[in-house]
Amino acid sequence: MRILGIDPGYGRCGIAVLEKINGKEILIFSQCVETSTSLSFPERVGEVLAACTKAINDHAPAQMAIEKLFFAKNQKTAMQVAEVRGALMALATQHGLPVSEYTPMQVKSAAAGYGGADKKQVIKMLHALVKIDKKIEHDDEYDAIAIGVTHLAHMRL
Repeated sequence: MRILGIDPGYGRCGIAVLEKINGKEILIFSQCVETSTSLSFPERVGEVLAACTKAINDHAPAQMAIEKLFFAKNQKTAMQVAEVRGALMALATQHGLPVSEYTPMQVKSAAAGYGGADKKQVIKMLHALVKIDKKIEHDDEYDAIAIGVTHLAHMRL
């Protein structure tokens, strides 16, 4: 089953499509969508939705997994990320994709075996769990891959 993993954001949004084949997580596609700060917030959300729509149309995932929002110090940013999450969940529903949500701790636990793992530990374990044949420049893309891995792990439970 193909999974669309999303690390939601409007400045950067991580997108990954994974599939489990013969017990091994396979990365089908991943990217980090970066939007320009010169664009309005609705335009930035539109770019994120367009990229996610393209991933859905190109790779035909059966489900979406998305990171749950945790509130940061900047409440305005948290509110805008919440709006992006809502738009992404609506997009999933329009495409008939069930949506599952995971906390950052659940993602770290599934990807690295420890809910308190740092980014470097998660990235190292992702390379051990998933064949990643490309250079990844932003953590958001790794986060999307980790969210997909988390969902695949929860599916077998």
